[in-house]
Order: sequence, then structure tokens, then C-alpha cells
Amino acid sequence: MGAREELAAIRGRLRRESDGDGLGLTLLSAAIAALLVSPVAWLFLRVADIPTAEALSLVTRQSMVDVVLSSGLLVVAVTVGSVLLGVPLAFLTVRTDLPARRFFTVILALPLVVPSYIGAFAFVSAFGPRGVVADALAPLGIERLPETPGLPGAAIVLTLYIYPYVFLTTRAALLSLDASHVEAARTLGKSRLAAFREVTFPRIVPGIAAGALLVALYALSDFGTPAIMGADVFTAQIYVEYNNFGENRAALLSLELLAITTVILALESRVGRDDASAYASGGGGSATRIRLGAWRWLAALGCLAVAALALVLPVGILLLWLVRGGPGYAGGGFEFELAYALNSVGVSTAAALASVLLALPVGYVAARRSSAAGRLAERATYVGYAMPGVVLGLALVFFGVKFAPTLYQTLPLLVFAYVVRFLPQAVGTTSSSVLQVDQQLVEAARALGESPRRAFRRVTLPLIWPGVLAGAALVFLTTMKELPATLILRPTGFETLVSYIWLVQGAGYYGRAAIPALTLIAVSACSMAVILAQERR
Repeated sequence: MGAREELAAIRGRLRRESDGDGLGLTLLSAAIAALLVSPVAWLFLRVADIPTAEALSLVTRQSMVDVVLSSGLLVVAVTVGSVLLGVPLAFLTVRTDLPARRFFTVILALPLVVPSYIGAFAFVSAFGPRGVVADALAPLGIERLPETPGLPGAAIVLTLYIYPYVFLTTRAALLSLDASHVEAARTLGKSRLAAFREVTFPRIVPGIAAGALLVALYALSDFGTPAIMGADVFTAQIYVEYNNFGENRAALLSLELLAITTVILALESRVGRDDASAYASGGGGSATRIRLGAWRWLAALGCLAVAALALVLPVGILLLWLVRGGPGYAGGGFEFELAYALNSVGVSTAAALASVLLALPVGYVAARRSSAAGRLAERATYVGYAMPGVVLGLALVFFGVKFAPTLYQTLPLLVFAYVVRFLPQAVGTTSSSVLQVDQQLVEAARALGESPRRAFRRVTLPLIWPGVLAGAALVFLTTMKELPATLILRPTGFETLVSYIWLVQGAGYYGRAAIPALTLIAVSACSMAVILAQERR
């Protein structure tokens, strides 16, 4: 047998073995995906037990209609506000001669590390009746500030803390934009405004839409901020009904919330379709920057004002709570214990490890196999990510009570909820890393006699390890901040940082929340470092 025939025989053997392993991996990925979407089925089973007449009566109640309208208004207001704030800030930091652009990029992205419910505490403490700002202005004769409770207050707070989603995705789109298109439009006599409207904006729409989707899903699923600000929306209502034994109404509200989530995802898939022509050469960063003239200092002042409201204010309020005395700040018998932080770290570590183990087969199949089953399994993992934490918690409560009472209010069920919510973060980083591995290295190892599993362990795994670690870090950090699923599913007596913060703020002892809140912000800042480090590559 000649060398060419021998090489063809080796390749044929490798392909047959690879096909066999591929089928097994695809089936494993499908099983993992089915496990992750199972909470939706449990929720449907719960609703199926409700008589049709009762379900129709509950759905058509005026209070239910009001909740739908309030939630819709909140999502629209926060999404529009985030786009109006995030897009100009991204443009300023990428395409203009704004002074200290790198500094502003970092501080304008950092509000994302502040959990929005902590931002809501700070907002109420600063601008509420007898708040810090009102006290500071009292010597000037200003004893009371305009109040913004309810839906407007929730919209303002959420916009301030989640607009960075739009800011970051729009920046990425601008940095990937081929600047020669803009230069060509300017050469043809287009004004700067016309060049932006006709050339730049259509090409960054996918990036804006991606950020707007994250904002809309966050606004719809957030529980803490609307509850603190007194906004009557889906998540707050579901939690209230659950605690008041209104399980039927809570289940129906959850399904309505899922339906709206599905509509948002469908709209984004149409608006934000991948447009390959939008990202050509990555020349945005080196394009000729727009000179702002005297306006550059005014623009810098505007950026500082946003950062002051979204970043300096909550950190300053927390530090004030930390040093201020008095029963409202340090009393109440709610002693903070180190065990709460250790509990948070423990369950977050367990969720990160489980997510990495489950993400490896799903991410590998999505990157290396072109089968529809593999792609479907990968997309199915995003169902849990789009499911609000309060809905997921409710579905797992139904599952635990009816089908697995031994799992109800146990740590394994809590960790499972975290994995369902945040697994896509690990899947995304894993599949991206697998795509960067040169397949010829794996084939060379196989040709030298390594089995598929040994080739994966000795060649592929070391190369994708940084991506796997990044996914684990993201899951760990987002799990640390998850509030509603923790409140609903944690075992009795098992307190974490977020559950302790929620407990003391509910009792009015805000000062007790300072240390755990500052700890959460510090840990969350690590995730932002990961994001910004990826952007610089």
C-alpha cells in the first residue's frame, strides 16, 4: 500500500470513529438540553391543573391587565432610555476626540457591576423623603425633593444600571465597522450627520439590537428593583402571590411573562439579524476621529454626570451606611455572619463547576458538529437564560412539591436553578474556544494512535482551558448576584449575601447591607474586568 492510500485509510478510520463519538456527544447534548428546559414543562403541568373557567377569570381580571400594561411600559421605557443613553456614549468613546476615552470607557461600563436592587436602595436613600441629598440641601431651604416612586422610579434606576449592555454592544459594533465606508461617504459630500444616518447607523443596528435585547429581558425579569420602588409588575406580583398562597395566579402570571419574553426574542431575531456586511475590517478604532472642539469638555462633563449617578452614588451611600451609627444603621439584631458569604461562594462554586461540566459536550458539539440536533441543543440551553429567575424558582417549587419532595428546598435544587439560568454563559465561551482550535492538531494526535478521548484530553482541553475558565468565572459571578431564585429555593436557614441584603433592607436596617453589598460589587467588578479584557484583544 502506497503512502497516499495509507493516509486515505487512516483518515477514513478517523472519520468513522469520529462519527461514532459525534453521535454519542450529540445525544448527550440533547439530554442536557432536555434537562434544562424541563422547568417550562413543570410550569405547564401546574397550569393544566387549573380549571379553564378559573384560568380565564384570572387572566381577564383588571388587575392582571394592569400588570401586563405596567410591565410593558417598564420594558419600553428602560429599553428606549438605555438606547438613548448607551448609543451616544459609545459613539463618543469610539469615534470622537473625547478626552480620557479609555478612562470613560471603563467608568461608563462599571455600573453594570452594581446589582440594580442595590442601586435602588441607594436611590431611595439618597433622593427619598429625609434622604441624604434632601438633608444636604436643607440649609439652602430645600427640604423636599420631587419623588419618583413606582414605575417612573423603577425605570430611571434600571436604565442607570443596565444601559451598559447597549453601551458595550454598540462599542463592539463601532469598533468592528469598516471606517472606509464612512470616509467614502464624507468624500462624496455627505455631512457628518448624513454619513452617520446613512452609513454608520444601519451597520451598527445589530449591535444596538443585541444590547437592547439584554436590557429588555433584564427589565422584564428583574424582581428587586420594581419591588423596592413599588412598581406593580409581573415579577413583584408573582412573588407576592407565591408568598400569599395564590399559586394559581402566580403560575398564570409566570406563563404570561414567558409569552412576553418569547415575543421579545422573536422581535430581536428579526431586527438584529446577523449582517455580515456590517463588520468588515475592524477599522473603527483607527478611523479619523470627529473633533468636538469646545464641546469635548461638555461631553466629558456629561459622561462624568452619568458615572456619578450610576456608580459614585451607590458606592458613596454604602460607605456612608458603613460608617454612620444609630439604630437604623447598625441595630436590629441582624448580625452579619461570615457564613453568609461562605454560603454564597459555596453554591456559586458548585454552580460554576456543574455548568462547566455540562457546557463542555454542548459547546463542543455546537462548534464541531453541523447537525441540526447539535444546534437545537445549544439554542435550547438559552431557554433557561431567558426565563426570569422568579418564574424559574416557581416552576422548581411546583416540581419539588409534586414530583420530588425530597429535593424541595435543598441545595441540589438551588444549584440546578443556577445552572439552568446561567449555563449559556459557559456554553458560549466554550464553543468560541473550540472554534479557535486548529483541527489538524487533533487529527495529528489521532494519526499517532491517540483515542478520541485521549486526543481531546491531551490536545483540545489544554487549548480551550482559558475559555472554559472564563465561562466558569462568569457563571460564578452572576450566581453570586442572583436574587429571586435564591429567595424562593434556598433551604430554610441557609442565608447568602443577597438573601441577607434583602432581609435587612426589608426590615429597614440599610446599614447592615453595606458590607455584603460592597462585597458583591467588588466581586462583580471582576466580571467586568473579564469583559473589558476580551474587548482589548
